[in-house]
Amino acid sequence: MAPKQPTVLLTNDDGPPSAVSPYIFGLYKHFTTLGWDVRVVIPSSQKSWIGKAYQLKDIIHGRFYYPRDPDGLGESSDAPRALKDGEIGEWMLLNGTPASCANIALHNLYPGEIDLVVSGPNLGRNTSCAFAMSSGTVGAAMSSALSRIRSIALSYGTVEKPTPETFFDPAHVLSVKIIRYLWDNWGTDNDGGLRNGEIDFYSVNIPMIPGLLREDGLPIIWTRLWRNSYHRLFKAYSPERAAEPEHPRLQAGPDSIETTPAQTISQEAEGGVPPKRIGGLLFEFSPDMKDFINLPPSSLPEGSDSWAIEMGLVSVTPMRASFGEPPAENVFTPGGTVQDRLWKIKL
Repeated sequence: MAPKQPTVLLTNDDGPPSAVSPYIFGLYKHFTTLGWDVRVVIPSSQKSWIGKAYQLKDIIHGRFYYPRDPDGLGESSDAPRALKDGEIGEWMLLNGTPASCANIALHNLYPGEIDLVVSGPNLGRNTSCAFAMSSGTVGAAMSSALSRIRSIALSYGTVEKPTPETFFDPAHVLSVKIIRYLWDNWGTDNDGGLRNGEIDFYSVNIPMIPGLLREDGLPIIWTRLWRNSYHRLFKAYSPERAAEPEHPRLQAGPDSIETTPAQTISQEAEGGVPPKRIGGLLFEFSPDMKDFINLPPSSLPEGSDSWAIEMGLVSVTPMRASFGEPPAENVFTPGGTVQDRLWKIKL
């Protein structure tokens, strides 16, 4: 008997096809070519670096979107309609976060119909704790895992800028093979899995490098998250500087920022124009990346996801939809009763 083809929800944090969302249309086409039933519910605009956030007071509006070959650009409509010539599917765009898109799709649009959520492919890697915990791509997968749905966060790590388009299809082909394998061989997590001891979700990172073009493709390795930490994420905002054509701004994933070495070490990158000079407390998101990406592999923990990317390997990291906890023996005596865990001190 042929293995069950999952009904897939495809979402992302980069939004509909554009310069900052170059991958979702190609992956969608590869899924549909294989005959998979794929539903697409994505943010109507880019929502990178937003984690697993929800918009509590906003009324989320949606539109139907009809992508066309060759680039996925298409028309949108307030109401569903028949496909026109050249349109290859009907997607939904919501003006919400990636996690909101995933949850609305699972519980409002397609309740009980989705077997697997694929979030991505992200423009840029989502390796290490610092990036994964900030990622809207990972956030949508984690949100779906909390709904007890198998989920995979998929990210394409930028190495060459711009990434050659010849890498796109091989990355999609490899992604589908990895997703198919994980679906057919989903791992166990008997100590912490939400779904009867299954792994909650996976984070897959594929480096966009020439090795994708080899007949045997890229090696794939099981990894763990690299535990790192943040530095400065914001700098003082100068309206005058923002108007300059060369003013670098964050476009998508962590390694998609276009900066030069001079900009990286400039005074503005170290802190920006002092607020007193621009008349207020104004700040823009402009993270300091020098200790996060393009590091020598020898400086990274062997077997970590960040190490794998720098080694030119595909990283597959099993994840839990929870915050990590230190071992019990580091906090309290394991094996005792709840009474044994009560604090015996007076504050």
